[in-house]
Amino acid sequence: MKPESFCMTAPPRVIVVGAGPAGVRCAGELVAAGLRPLLVDEGLRDGGQVYRRQPANFTRSPATLYGSEAGRAQALHRAFESLRDKVDYRPGTLAWNISDGHLYLARDGQNEAVPYDALLVCSGATDRLFPVKGWHMAGTFSLGAAQIALKSQACAIGSRVVFLGTGPLLYLVAMQYLKAGANIASVLDTSRLAHQLGAVPKLLARPRLLLNGLRYIAALRRAGVPVLSGVTPVEIAGTADDGVHGIVIRDSRGRTRRFDCDAVSMGYHLRPETQLADLARCAFRFDEASRQWFPDIDQDGRASVPGIYLAGDGVRLLGADGAENAGRLAALAAMADLGLPVDSARLAGLRQAQQKMDRFRQGLLEAFPWPAQQAAALPDDAIVCRCESISAGDLRRVVCEMGQGAAEANRAKAFSRVGMGRCQGRFCGQAGAEVVAAAAAGVPLREVGRLRGQAPVKPLPISTTTITTPGGEARCTPCDTVLEHSNEQAIEARP
Repeated sequence: MKPESFCMTAPPRVIVVGAGPAGVRCAGELVAAGLRPLLVDEGLRDGGQVYRRQPANFTRSPATLYGSEAGRAQALHRAFESLRDKVDYRPGTLAWNISDGHLYLARDGQNEAVPYDALLVCSGATDRLFPVKGWHMAGTFSLGAAQIALKSQACAIGSRVVFLGTGPLLYLVAMQYLKAGANIASVLDTSRLAHQLGAVPKLLARPRLLLNGLRYIAALRRAGVPVLSGVTPVEIAGTADDGVHGIVIRDSRGRTRRFDCDAVSMGYHLRPETQLADLARCAFRFDEASRQWFPDIDQDGRASVPGIYLAGDGVRLLGADGAENAGRLAALAAMADLGLPVDSARLAGLRQAQQKMDRFRQGLLEAFPWPAQQAAALPDDAIVCRCESISAGDLRRVVCEMGQGAAEANRAKAFSRVGMGRCQGRFCGQAGAEVVAAAAAGVPLREVGRLRGQAPVKPLPISTTTITTPGGEARCTPCDTVLEHSNEQAIEARP
């Protein structure tokens, strides 16, 4: 929804959340237009996850850190450095709520409510995970966590690592570990080779990225790493005391195989961080191809709520360069709505580039599908929600005992506690919905819905009850917005 353009005597108050590819490019467009946006980032350094910077005292080369994307990473870092003194940069700052035209920020125990005329949310994405029996044991990590350990701590997650899941990130992180000298036990892809071959025509929309992926797989094979496709995870083996010992799978021929390891890194593409968009009351849409809920935006990033703009992996999963492009588009949309001049020819070019990237995205979904069929086969004793130790059997019993009324994500959450832990459903919500849909025979995943967001988007100290506004005014925040488990309070769906 496009708000009416207006003129201001004072510069518009513009906030950008996130200093990854989308946020940096978004801020760059705003600065070029003569604005000084507030740039908020939860990380201590810019770059986001994909171009995460190493600590200042580390000396590994960009090629070692980012591989074939080293040039793009360095370009983004240089762009940020050129902006640093032209923006109000707030690193290590959590944006934890949106209410009444204010963005709520927390840093080092200090809290602030900042008003805005335009809010551009470039919140990025996290790993999309599907449970397997034993994944709650020590030694199981997401692909993103394994990548963070390598980039930020210069260490591997184990002495013998298995990579499990599907999608480009699976092979990228495995390749990064190989280059770092780690011992890789296997790379296990749940997607079938036939899916990958069938998606080639769409993947050719971006041949360089397709070629990079093929090179990663070839390099892993040359190094003697077993690379299997079409696998079905059975169990991550180990004990509560000693953690992971190995992983058991069925290969594409139905044979049971085990790979010994002391760590498993897993992930199935990404899921957007949509909590802030939810708190802003933005409309969402269900995407059948990926079986995910995304904020509904126009082609330039305008959300359904006037003054809110969304860009990057937090709304459309188009990769790092797609996020950069989306950040520019969202900034131009905000500028146009604020009455600032926008180059229409450049806008058209950015839109055209985005369409090409979206075709590649569709190819990835076909090549590396989300393993929804595993929900029905998940054993009853397999943990789904690791924070609250809720099993697949617990969820199925809720549906069976409470009837179809429990076959809705927020009702199932209220009855079972799935998604009430520290991650607030980030890592169990989507898989939990698949289990509920499979248990309630005949209920489509769309009708199960999604877990609604609650403030704070991440746990805050209980002492966080006083907020300072830019005018120096102190005001209290209702306690139910700062309790870690505030999302326990609501059962009925939010209007």
